[in-house]
This record gives sequence, structure tokens and C-alpha cells, in this order.
Amino acid sequence: MRDSALVGPWVRRFLLEHLVIERNLAQNTQRSYRDTLGLLLPFASTRRKKPVDQLTVDDLSSSVLKEFLERLETERGCAVRTRNQRLAAMHALARFISERSPEHIEWCGKIRAATALASARPLDAPVFEITAVESTIKFDVKASVAIVGKFEKWNATLTFTSPELSTGVLDIKIQTARANTGSGMKDGKLKSKDFFNVDQDPYITFHSTKFEQTGPNTVAIDGDFTIRGVTKQERLIFTILDPKARAAGMGIVTETMAFDRKQYGMNSGIPFIKIADRVEVDLSLKVHRLSGPPVNLK
Repeated sequence: MRDSALVGPWVRRFLLEHLVIERNLAQNTQRSYRDTLGLLLPFASTRRKKPVDQLTVDDLSSSVLKEFLERLETERGCAVRTRNQRLAAMHALARFISERSPEHIEWCGKIRAATALASARPLDAPVFEITAVESTIKFDVKASVAIVGKFEKWNATLTFTSPELSTGVLDIKIQTARANTGSGMKDGKLKSKDFFNVDQDPYITFHSTKFEQTGPNTVAIDGDFTIRGVTKQERLIFTILDPKARAAGMGIVTETMAFDRKQYGMNSGIPFIKIADRVEVDLSLKVHRLSGPPVNLK
């Protein structure tokens, strides 16, 4: 039997390469997807009456997946949010396989259609994904010599408990130790106790406190921006790119969060370089809805 027909090698690549390296998803998202497949494969093995290592992609049929979802609700008592997370994992795996194996495109379409029907309940919550490969978080320290770069490691999640916009929560966690300007000297200074102080304050975070629609295609996201233990209110803007993107649940979170570095304890400079007080963190986060109903927008 060809490896492309067996589901095991696909799952291995999906978990170890795609989620971690290619998509750089948050740890809790990786864990949720792994747990879902850890439940699904033994279930499919029982239904198909064959060992897990002999399961094929086609063995994960739409009927098997629908039975699996029903079992999660009836026997395990999964809440709506948990079930939607399981749906998101199935959608992501199906898309991953079909993008790399054209012979499975039809199978993917059936899986996504079947699980979409399973998710179409009034009380369901939308499930979103923010991917690092389509997103960037950059920084710009105003100085006589350019100090610009990006954060190479970060996590961001967008969650809802219902389709109501007010239930949204956006969390962003940036690893300050992964600041990269392309200059070892500049990087070392930025990571030192004089600036980001990565040993004591390894993260820059944003936690939303309010979602508010401000226009036909824009949503303001107010929240707490924290760096070096100091928290201040910031506003991010979620923009829906076009009507088709709105229907598909796609958009982009953008904003430049500017702050006075000295208010956060960054009082020192770099020898022979004149540094201004203003520091900017530029966010551009691409958002996809994986499953569930759309968010209720006006």
C-alpha cells in the first residue's frame, strides 16, 4: 500500500512539521489538535476493525467523523467550544492532506462539508486561527542608526464563546528573546536589562478587554499591553479585507503600538548611537475562521 494512502504518515507530518514549523501555532492549539487525533484514530480503528497503523485516509470518512463528533457529545459530554476545537483540527488535517496530495481533494471536500454541517448550530462558537507564516510582528526603535527588526517567535489566539462579537478574546504573547535586527550587537543590547530585559521579562503581551464594531469592515479591539511588568491600554484594529473575506471569516489585525521606552524602565542607550524615547511595535496578524458560524457583525 502506498504511503500516501495511509493516514499515519500524514498525521505524523501534520503534527511534527506542519503545526510546529510551517504554521508555528500556539502550544495550546497544537495540544488541542494532537488530543483530537489521539481520540479520533482509535475510534476509527474500532469502527473499521483494523489496527491504527493500517488506517487509510479514506477510512476517515464523513460518516466516521460524524459518529466521532456525536460520541464526543453524548459519551464524553464535550461542550460546544471543545467540539468546535475538534472540528478545527479535522478541517486543518483535511486541508493539509489535500494541498499535498491532489488525489485526496474530493475526500477533503466531503470531510469539510460533513463537519461544516455538524458545526451549524445556533449556539456554536466560531473557531479562528492566526498563522505565523502569513503574519508579522515588527519593531522600530527610533535612533540615529536604524534599529528595526521583527520578533521571530510569538503566539496569538482569537477565541469566541458564541457568535456575538462581545464574547471575543484576543491574546498575543511575544518572546522578547527572539528579537532580530540582523545585527548581533543591536540584538544583544535590545535583549539586555537596559531594554527588553529578556531574563526577567521574557514576554510582551496583549490581552483584549473589549471588542467593538467601528465600521462596516472594522472592529476595534481594546486591551492591556504589557512590557517589563508595566501595563497600559492599547487599541488594535481588525479589518475585513473584502465582502468575500467577510463571508469566509478572513481578516487582518493591524496596529502600531507606540510607547515611551523610559516609562517601561528602558533608560539606557547604546554607545555612539543616539536613541529617541519612542518605540513602535507593528502588528499584522492574518486571521482565518476554521469552523463554526460567522461572528455577528452589522
